[in-house]
Order: sequence, then structure tokens, then C-alpha cells
Amino acid sequence: NDYILIMSEAVTCKTGGAPDAVRQVVLVSAVRTPVGKFMGALAEVPAHVLGAQCIREVLRRANDLSPADVDEVVLGQVLTSGAGQNPARQAAKLAGIPVEVPAHLVNMLCGSGLRAVVTACQAIQCGSSDLVVAGGQESMSLAPHLLHMRRPVKFGDRTAQDSLMCDGLTDAFSSKHMGVTAENVARRYGVSRQDQDNFACLSQNKAEKAQRSDLFKEELLPAAASAVGSDPQEPLLRQDEFPRHGTTVEGLKSLKPSFQKDAEATVTAGNSSGINDGAAALLLASAEEAAKRGLPVMARVVSYGQAGVEPDYMGMGPVPAIRKALSRAGWSTKDVDLFELNEAFAAQAVAVCSELDLDRARLNVCGGAIALGHPIGCSGARILVTLAHQMRRLSARRGCAAACIGGGMGIAVCLELPSSSD
Repeated sequence: NDYILIMSEAVTCKTGGAPDAVRQVVLVSAVRTPVGKFMGALAEVPAHVLGAQCIREVLRRANDLSPADVDEVVLGQVLTSGAGQNPARQAAKLAGIPVEVPAHLVNMLCGSGLRAVVTACQAIQCGSSDLVVAGGQESMSLAPHLLHMRRPVKFGDRTAQDSLMCDGLTDAFSSKHMGVTAENVARRYGVSRQDQDNFACLSQNKAEKAQRSDLFKEELLPAAASAVGSDPQEPLLRQDEFPRHGTTVEGLKSLKPSFQKDAEATVTAGNSSGINDGAAALLLASAEEAAKRGLPVMARVVSYGQAGVEPDYMGMGPVPAIRKALSRAGWSTKDVDLFELNEAFAAQAVAVCSELDLDRARLNVCGGAIALGHPIGCSGARILVTLAHQMRRLSARRGCAAACIGGGMGIAVCLELPSSSD
């Protein structure tokens, strides 16, 4: 047999030559918009406009770093039908990033925001970039309905397809809603309706307490209708819009299952995440570049992991992803002070905690996606932004953010606060 070996161009640093070793990546700044509810305050704001606001703010927080100093922009977004070419590039340009700086979009469904961060880390580690803005943006409210009209309609009606459902919330292999995969997890791993409602109620209660105590103040950027010329005193949204204050287990018990109607169905709107809008961004740098520029360092990116699982049980994706990330970091679950797990559904969150034997007192300390919402392309970045800020607030040395991913995958990123000797 004949084989063709394709050799890629050798990796070189920006300054020329090959990198001596894998470079250390640090997190310089991190911010997010409030999460808007479906058809709520942010419903008319395109995803790239929300993303642009976050890009501007992470640069401002990095000692007013010039947009020209950024090497590239990587943003996650899932629902791009009708959004125009490369919404990441749109966000970058709107934020004032020079046209010479490239930007690209990542779609790994619910893991898109974290995958954007991993892509940025890899570019920095190999020496091709020094400063990268990564994050995620999503407007689920603006996802259009699609009508296939390429072939002439000679007679009869045509049905519009909801891009929100087909591109974001439906498994491509089984054509089942993501909620059905949560039902699958609940049954396989023995997660009861009571377990799910208890978990969901706690998420709501923690988010309510966090909002009342202003625990999100360092990570939030009030969201405006425009990224250019908007009045900062009159934002559309200052706080997360989705949490339901006063949630009780009794109230959650009254809700009917949403995705299956048989007697064993347990997954409801109340113990599931929401349909939401929002954006988040992080500025990542090589440790050397951050030191040279005197940039603040929030945390060190220690490791990351990705893995695949059965699509019908996609909610379990964080289990192998977290294990892989922790193994690369040389940590065990007991070494991690805070976990941010994207709560797609209470069923999968409970099962993941059980499989990994996680201490729930260290999980989603300010509530999770069941309460805060789940703008799918943004959520991975959102949980990492929250993790970094809550680690600093609580002086928690080590943290891990992870998400399940439609189609049967998981992704995780580990952070560590800098020590006094760093």
C-alpha cells in the first residue's frame, strides 16, 4: 500500500523559532453579561453585539490593553442561522479589534465557550499567540425559523423549521430532544424526581442568595442594546433575569414532565436549564507576556480535558472529561476547592456528582444554569468566568469548570489561583 505523509509547517513562536517548551497560560481578565430570559430584556440584541461588549470590557480590565495587542479572537456560538458571516469576526470588529487581527467561531454546542478557551490556550502554549480573547455569545431569542424553498413550491404548504430546536436542542443521531437524554440518564443512574427537584431548588436558592448579596458584581457587565455609543447609565439588563426567587421544592413538585409523558417521566421545566441570551469573554495570555506587560493575573490554566460518551446519555460527558483534566493536572476531585458544572438538567448534574463522588458543598456555589440560564454557545465561557471570580472571592486555590455536550461529549478546564510566590 502507498501512503502519503502530509507534514505541517513547523510551529514557530511569534518572535521566530520553535518554542522551547509548552508555555504557561494565565487568565488575565474575565467578564460576562447578565443572562437574559427567552424573549426577555436582551431578545432584540444580536449575539455579536453582546460579545463585543464583553471583549471591550476584558481589555479595559487588563490595564486598558490596546485592541491592537490582541493576536486573535475565538468565540463560541451555536445558533448562527441568519446571523451573518462569522459572528466572532463581527463581534471583534465591533469591539474595536483591528481588521488585521483574525477571529473565528467555535461550535461545540454547550461546550463551545469552553472549547474556545481551550483553542486559545493551545495557540498560546505552542507559541503562535501571546494574547487571545476567548469566550462565547448566544441569542437564542433571535434564532430564526427556516423554510426550505430551494426547489419550487408547486402546490401545498411548507413547514418552517425552528433553528433553535434543530440546531441547538435536538440530538442529531436520535432526533430526540435533549430533555429525553436527561430522562435516559435519570433512569440508568437511578436519579429520582425528588433528587432532581431538590437539586433544582438548591440551585435557585443559591442564585437568589448570590443576587441579594451582590456576589456576581465583579463578573457582571450590564448589557446594552448597542456596543457603540450606548449610554452606560441605562443598560437593558444589570442582573441575571432568569432566576426564580422564592422557589420551593413543593412548587417544583407541582410541575408536569416536559419531554416524556409516561408514568416514569421525571424531567420538568423546573429541574431543567432555560433558553437564554448572553455573552462572556476572557483574556488569556502567556505567563511571560503577562509579566512583561504588568498585566493582572486572575488564575493559571492548569489543564483541560475532552471526551465522548453515548449520545443518548450525553449528560454524563463531564465525567470522563473531568477525570482527564484532573489526571493531567495531577489532582483528584478532593483537591478541587470549587466546581462549576453546567446544569443542563438536574438529572445529569446529580448523576455526574454521584459518579465522581463530588462534594456538593463545593459545586456551583452561586447557583447554576437551572437558575441562571443556559445560552448554549456562551455557557461554557460563563461558568469559567464565574469560577474564576468565585475562586478569588472565596480564596479557593483550585477550581474546575465542566459541561456536558449534545451529541455525547464533555469538556473540562482546571484553574489555579496564583500563589504569593508567583
